[in-house]
Amino acid sequence: MSNTPEFQPGPDRPLPEAAEIVVIGGGVVGVTAALTLAEWGVPVALCEKGRIAGEQSSRNWGWIRIQGRDPREIPLMLESQALWRRFGERSPDDFGLRQGGIAYLAEDEEELAEREDWLASARPFQLSSRMLSAAEAGELIGRDAGRFAGGMLTPTDLHAEPALAVPALARLASEAGAAIFERTAVRTLELAGGRVAGVVTEHGAIACRSVILAGGAWCRPFLENMGRSLPQLAVRSQALRTAPAPAIAPGPVGTRSASVRPRLDGGYTVGRVHAARFDLIPAAFAHFRKFLPLYRDRWRFVRLRFGPEFFGALGRRRWRADQFSPMEQARALDPPPDMRVLDGILTGARSVYPQLQGVPAVESWGGMIDVTPDEVPLVGPVAGLEGLTLAGGLSGHGFGLGPGIGLLAAQLATGRDPAADPAPFATDRFDRP
Repeated sequence: MSNTPEFQPGPDRPLPEAAEIVVIGGGVVGVTAALTLAEWGVPVALCEKGRIAGEQSSRNWGWIRIQGRDPREIPLMLESQALWRRFGERSPDDFGLRQGGIAYLAEDEEELAEREDWLASARPFQLSSRMLSAAEAGELIGRDAGRFAGGMLTPTDLHAEPALAVPALARLASEAGAAIFERTAVRTLELAGGRVAGVVTEHGAIACRSVILAGGAWCRPFLENMGRSLPQLAVRSQALRTAPAPAIAPGPVGTRSASVRPRLDGGYTVGRVHAARFDLIPAAFAHFRKFLPLYRDRWRFVRLRFGPEFFGALGRRRWRADQFSPMEQARALDPPPDMRVLDGILTGARSVYPQLQGVPAVESWGGMIDVTPDEVPLVGPVAGLEGLTLAGGLSGHGFGLGPGIGLLAAQLATGRDPAADPAPFATDRFDRP
């Protein structure tokens, strides 16, 4: 993306010979894990193969929502929203953190019933979420009462600018003492007796006692190279931003046709759920059975394609510690957006939000989303690799949850009491009978 800012870590410095913990990956999870560890006084080094937030952490919609989440995620999402507020207060940079609420508007009674079912399931958490009448739903975005069957609003939900937020958090982490290294791909782990003893990067080795793997879509090939199987696949998505436009609502609004989020530049980030393309790669066949229920549920929305990615950076291959790795081959996954899909999304957005009539799109981009079979993250130890904590599989809704996942990974890596029950995120849950 052309508008992703540089992290600017300061003067170059050599890799340390050792650190207590090495974090692999400079997205929202890795950066917040490093920030948390540094604040605790734990010597931590973060290695990013490209640049901070160069992939999905700067390409997402920027929603920080509790609304509509899997109930297993809600306790950790409450922690995450509290962290976002704290980071916003501490950062000298305005990265667009706003509490404008988030609304889902239902276009028919069936969709409205789904929202009501979720609200009933979330009632034990005593959230601020509430249902909207048809009149309230229309009024929220300046439409007449007959356009929607109703909706749901969570006034305490937040949003931010992803391309600004993660670099701002990385600066906080650096100031707290985290050593952050961009363009430093970790090729593999060094093991001693089955336990992590260090990492091997393209620039040399770092000895450490623990590693947090927060590499997004790269987690699966990284672990495959070490002989471990990970049920995680990557799907392509796309979004666009518009030129400045009249105000629609104080915060993001989602509908079946299109979802929008107000931006600091006066425009909107526009996307649509279930508008993904899945490139067939070897891992798709290796984990076919585990993903079959998800595919059955979403088959109408996912486009399958057999293409060059079968043999590309995310395909199955092996490398040694002294060999050029796929992470160096592809410093950033930057897939081209599907313009046919984006044209349909923009048309849908203009039909729902009259404020976007005549407003042009000024930028579009693609991204790779790492997905698990149940669309819930994987956080915890990996069998046979003692000292490694996996933090991945955020499944397209990880920007908002990222600080909570980073906190949980840091707690598990250091033996601290977890902020939320880690059992729902167990890395071996798909291998159990």
